[in-house]
This record gives sequence, C-alpha cells and structure tokens, in this order.
Amino acid sequence: MSEQTTGVVLRCRPLTETSLIVEWLTPDLGRLATVAKGARRPKSPFVGKLDLFYLADFSFQRSRRSQLHTLSEVNLRQPHSALRRELACLQQASYCAALVEVATEPESPLPGVFRLMCDLLQTLTQRPPQIQTIFAFELRLLDELGLGPDLQATGLSPGARQVLRMVRQLEWSSLAQLRPSPQQTDEINRFLRHFLAFHLGRVPASREAAVGT
Repeated sequence: MSEQTTGVVLRCRPLTETSLIVEWLTPDLGRLATVAKGARRPKSPFVGKLDLFYLADFSFQRSRRSQLHTLSEVNLRQPHSALRRELACLQQASYCAALVEVATEPESPLPGVFRLMCDLLQTLTQRPPQIQTIFAFELRLLDELGLGPDLQATGLSPGARQVLRMVRQLEWSSLAQLRPSPQQTDEINRFLRHFLAFHLGRVPASREAAVGT
C-alpha cells in the first residue's frame, strides 16, 4: 500500500550504480529512509527532484522487513536553490540536518522539528548566515525535545542569558538585529556546545564550520 507525505531531504547517497538512498525529515513520520530505484539514470522520473534540502511531496511503498522503503513518486515544492550559492549557508544547513539526525529516532513523528528545519532553510535562503541563526536552531531544537536549558539556573553571565532569551523568542527575521559582544558570543557558543554534548551524547563535527561563519 502506498503512503504519502511531505519531507525535506536531509541526506542523499548512492546505493548502486543506478539507485540512491534518500533520507527525509517529515512532520508525520519523522525521519524516513527511502530507496529511489533508477534515480541515477539520465531518464529517471526522479531526475532534478532529489537533492539536499529539497522540500517535496512524495509517496513510497513501506517495507515489511526494514526501515528502508521504496520511493514511488516525488513532486518538488521548493529546492532552496539559494543555499547552493553560498558555502556558509550550506554549511549551516548541513550541520543542522546532522544535529537533527543525532537528536531524533527514525520514524517518530516530529512536526515541531520539521517546522523548525523548514524555518531554518527559509531563513538561510533570505539572509546572510550568522552565528545567532545556529544558536537559535540549537536552542529551539532542545526546546522541541523537552531538553531546553533553564537559563536562569545556568552559570552564564547576565548579558549572555539575555541574548539567549532573545534568541529563543525572536522571529527568525529579527535575529539579525541582535548584536552580542564577542565575549557573549564565545560564552554562548561554549555553553551550547557543552549542553548539546551532555544531553545528546555527541555533537556533529560540522558544528565548527557552521559557527565559524
């Protein structure tokens, strides 16, 4: 029986000379892995529809034996093409995708995390990459998972705590208005890195490039 949903491509990798494994983030089915058979052939119906951070409606046949399902059809909604024109944007999106993979279990509904990833991608296609974008994604992901820090109980300085409160509350379009000092930025960066490592077990190595922008 065919199932349908909407998803963002988190990862694409070759399976055979002609096929791809495509990993999606969906609102109703969580992280989902599919095989796109024949996707690497020039005349495949999947050509131009499968790449990193593409948003698409898709259908698939569920496997009874594994968590690797068969992709049937893809209707592309948003390729987020602007990400490919700015390396720093691509680095930030890639880190956030990797963080979602570390923080979540496969095939568990994640509507809030899906919205968060879509908001991030939309922000990165519209504005220059900034470190507070990463801080906002990390903090809001932790909040979605029920792991958000009690800022008042941390050892952060009052100024750094206030910046993080604003990061937590502001619309994505307003994050660029924040002007933390270099000292506050470094303090927040270290705090979030250690907090993520403690609660998730590890932090993707790509974080260094993402915050280095």
